[in-house]
Amino acid sequence: MTNVDSAEIAKFEALASRWWDRQGEFKPLHDINPLRSNYIDRASPVAERRLLDVGCGGGILCEALAQRGARVKGIDMGEAPLKVAELHRLESGVEVEYQRTTAEALATEQPQHYDIVTCLEMLEHVPDPGSVIQACADLTKPGGDLYFSTINRTPKAYAFAIIGAEYVLKLLPKGTHEYAKFIRPSELGAWLRAAGLTLVDITGMTYNPLTKTYRLNPRDVGVNYLVHARKPAAPGTEAAAGAGETP
Repeated sequence: MTNVDSAEIAKFEALASRWWDRQGEFKPLHDINPLRSNYIDRASPVAERRLLDVGCGGGILCEALAQRGARVKGIDMGEAPLKVAELHRLESGVEVEYQRTTAEALATEQPQHYDIVTCLEMLEHVPDPGSVIQACADLTKPGGDLYFSTINRTPKAYAFAIIGAEYVLKLLPKGTHEYAKFIRPSELGAWLRAAGLTLVDITGMTYNPLTKTYRLNPRDVGVNYLVHARKPAAPGTEAAAGAGETP
């Protein structure tokens, strides 16, 4: 439990009751969720796959992927967001299992257990992102797929993700992000290699403030970006996850 920032947890605990308010502080997550879900399901069809969402918060991604047929478990260290996720699960009727734990702790209990592991918008909120990535790799079956998303550490990201999103457009509460914790793709790539993972694809997620819409843009990873990685299959075996074509 050492790779937890209590101040970061407290930020999301304070906002937990508004997690499913599509016009509230989590509107950006609701807006990008179809993009993320489509990207994952297109590259790694999730139906009947065992899927883990690390840093699940109130369950927005969990429910979307469960609706597509995945057998989903979501984990988080925020007690309040998990309670919100469980309550919303009762309202929606979507089958999702939730647990309050870290990726590192779960990896000791369920090594190589999941076909697909997702960890989106979470790495920039922990003290040691590399530790989370290693744990996600340990949780994934050989041949399985992993998805990470975070924010690039660039002047453009500071202007858009902090000044623009938090202070000008007020899409997020002030103080949601800290620039020093943003992660460059080269840094994420190094952690992937250290965990024995292979980079499959990287794409940016860009926001148009005029149309107030998001879209995937593989040519622009200057702010938000999404990474698809894969754990090598065991020698002499086919890929356990049966991943589809990369978009």
